[in-house]
Amino acid sequence: MAAETASLLPSQAFPSQPTKITSIKTLAESPGLTSIPATYTFTPDLHDQVICVPEGSIPVIDYSLLISGTPDQRSKIVHELGRACQDWGFFMVINHGVPENLLSSILDGCKGFFDLPEEEKQEFKGNHVLDPIRSGTSCNVSVEKAFYWRDFLKVFVHPVFYSPTKPAGLSEISLEYSQRVREVARGLLKGISESLGLEGSYIDKAQNLEQGKQIFVGNLYPTCPQPELAMGLPPHSDHGLLTLLIYNGIGGLQIQHEGKWVNVCALPNSFLVNTGDHLEVHSDFLVMLSITIRLGVDPRFLRLNNAVKNVKFVFFYY
Repeated sequence: MAAETASLLPSQAFPSQPTKITSIKTLAESPGLTSIPATYTFTPDLHDQVICVPEGSIPVIDYSLLISGTPDQRSKIVHELGRACQDWGFFMVINHGVPENLLSSILDGCKGFFDLPEEEKQEFKGNHVLDPIRSGTSCNVSVEKAFYWRDFLKVFVHPVFYSPTKPAGLSEISLEYSQRVREVARGLLKGISESLGLEGSYIDKAQNLEQGKQIFVGNLYPTCPQPELAMGLPPHSDHGLLTLLIYNGIGGLQIQHEGKWVNVCALPNSFLVNTGDHLEVHSDFLVMLSITIRLGVDPRFLRLNNAVKNVKFVFFYY
């Protein structure tokens, strides 16, 4: 049943106040914090609706059948993948072959980075959106009127691999993780190409993925004393091809489907995949959707989300 709720717009009740916060984690861990600063406050848009769809409504793609299934199984999965992109622009991937311990290790590695002392994280803050390693808070604090309850780490991992030198071990783990997820993303794009009636290598060649950018992004959403007023990420679509997100069992992610916001609950050890702006493919018979997503702040947990990007909890965008 639909529930009236908010797409959280910048608050009109509190004027923006100058602030010098380099980490939302530091703010969230302030002793005695019971409310959030006005600059982090959003107010509800009561015209929005959030719904909980029946279990199984969000498409599920069995990657193992796409890669090694029988011809009939593979044909069926390719069709389902095309429908998922057309109808939702979002789907879950199971049996993807990336080891569970590697998923846990990359989450632990990102947590280790966010747990570094602030002065050490500032070594990797970067000064430009195209810097290969960049960490910070919110989205763009230099222009935002209201800030998002989020710290981030963004790293270019392909075609040239970069990684912070701290904490120890993160570089090795992120290299293996990035390579494995890149394989999954390219396998999905092959299936998507075939669902359009094209050669499997069409998108790969058209986008020159061998030299395309892949970006590893870790997002941290600490416990918030007023989660109903805060927003982790605003409504947005991703500008790349695909975003693959690790689901860590904590709610808050919503996608827009048929004009309503849908709460996303994923299967264990699955990837959540959303299509980006570059995958909007128009033809006489199919339109690939670029999905709009947003992220609220779950009041119960420290959240560490990860996703994957090429030009997204670790994000990779293609």
